[in-house]
Amino acid sequence: MVARRALSASNFNHFRKGRAMRMLSLSTLLVSCGLAVGSAAEFEPPVRLQADGLPIRVESPGYAAPCWADVDGDGKKDLLVGQFSGGKIRVYKNLGDGKLAGGNWLKAEGTVAEVPGVW
Repeated sequence: MVARRALSASNFNHFRKGRAMRMLSLSTLLVSCGLAVGSAAEFEPPVRLQADGLPIRVESPGYAAPCWADVDGDGKKDLLVGQFSGGKIRVYKNLGDGKLAGGNWLKAEGTVAEVPGVW
């Protein structure tokens, strides 16, 4: 047999306040998300990234696939730029303060790594 406890007025008021707070939080979240989705996106002007003081460029035909990842495990995300030609990836080490070191090809066992593809 399960013992049941009567819900006292103070417990009920505490429950109601908690429920009201959860509803208010959920409503605020839904309205905020709705405003974010419903409003126009704002973008900053484009910036040409530099590494070692030179603009970052990609090889011809110029299709690149950039992403950020902490390749060297130092806690800073490095810039990786995949090259369409040959499936190579150039790694630009993050030096901090918005600075990147000159790029080096990603290597596996001392050889420039290539991602297989249809080129």
